[in-house]
Amino acid sequence: MTDPILVTGAAGGRQGSTGRLVAGLLVERGIPVRALVHKLDARSDRLRKQGAEVVEGDLLNPASVQAAMRNMKRAYFTYPVADGLLEAAAIFAAAARDAGLELVVNNSQFQGTPGDPGFRDLRPAPSFRNLQHRLADRIFDWAQVRAVHLQAPPYFENVRALVSRSVAEQSTVLLPWGEAATVIPLVGAEDVSRVAAALLANPDAPSESVYALVSETPTVREITEALGRATGRPIRYVAITDEQWANAVKERINPHALDHLTHLWQYFRRGEGRFQATDAIRVVTGRDPLTLEEFFRANAKAIGNGQL
Repeated sequence: MTDPILVTGAAGGRQGSTGRLVAGLLVERGIPVRALVHKLDARSDRLRKQGAEVVEGDLLNPASVQAAMRNMKRAYFTYPVADGLLEAAAIFAAAARDAGLELVVNNSQFQGTPGDPGFRDLRPAPSFRNLQHRLADRIFDWAQVRAVHLQAPPYFENVRALVSRSVAEQSTVLLPWGEAATVIPLVGAEDVSRVAAALLANPDAPSESVYALVSETPTVREITEALGRATGRPIRYVAITDEQWANAVKERINPHALDHLTHLWQYFRRGEGRFQATDAIRVVTGRDPLTLEEFFRANAKAIGNGQL
C-alpha cells in the first residue's frame, strides 16, 4: 500500500502518544504519512526526520482539518484527554465524508463488557469523558465513513505516570483504587498503536467495526506485585481518598482529565464492570500483547527515578 495516511496527534504527549507511535510504525513499513501536529517544535522535527510529511493544524478548525485531509484515503483519529472531543470528532467525520475517505481508525475507550452486542451507549458511562467517546463513535458511524473503533481501557503508560513519583520517593503506590482486590483493566499504548497501524496498512477492509483491546485485567495487588518484581524492591499499596489524590495531582492534570480519572476510579472500585482480556491484539497483529510486568521492567529505571 503506497497511498499516504493522515495521522492526528502525531507529535505525541506525555503518556500514551498513540499518534506518534502509529506514525512511526507506518513510516517503518514504507507507507507515506501526513502527520498532523498542533504546533511545530522539536517533536515535529523528529517526525520529519523519520520521513513523515508534517503539517501544522487544529482539529477544532474545520478548514485546517479539510486541508490536512486533502488527497488522503485513510486516517487515524485521536484526541487528548481534554475539552473538545465531540467537536473534533464531528469536524473530522464531516471532513472525512466530504473527502471520501475509505477508512478512519478511531482511538476510543472501552465500552463496558467486551464483545457484548447492542447499544452499549445506553448503559451508564463510567465518566463524562467515556460518554463523549461513546457519542464520538456514533458520530463517525452516522457520518457513514468506514470507521473502526479501538475501544481500550487505561494504558500501562497511565499507570506509570500515576505511580512513578510515590514509588521513587516512598516505595509506595498511593491511589484511590480501593481494596487490593479491585480489578483495573489495562493495555499498552504500543499494542493499541500496532493494531491501528496494522488496520491502516492492510489494503483489505477490516473484518470488524469495533475492536475491544484489553490485554490484562489485574487486581491492584497484582499490579503492585508486578511493580515490585520489575523494580527489584518491595512496593506497598496504600489506598487514599479521591480528594487526597485530586489535591496531589491537580497541578499536573487538567480539570477534564482529573474529572475523568476520578470517576473512573470510582467505577472500578464499585466493581460494576465485567472485564476480560481479549485476543484482538494477537488476531490483528499476529503477536501477543506486551504484559504489564514486561512494561514495568522496560521502564524500571524511569519509574525508580520518579520520571512521569
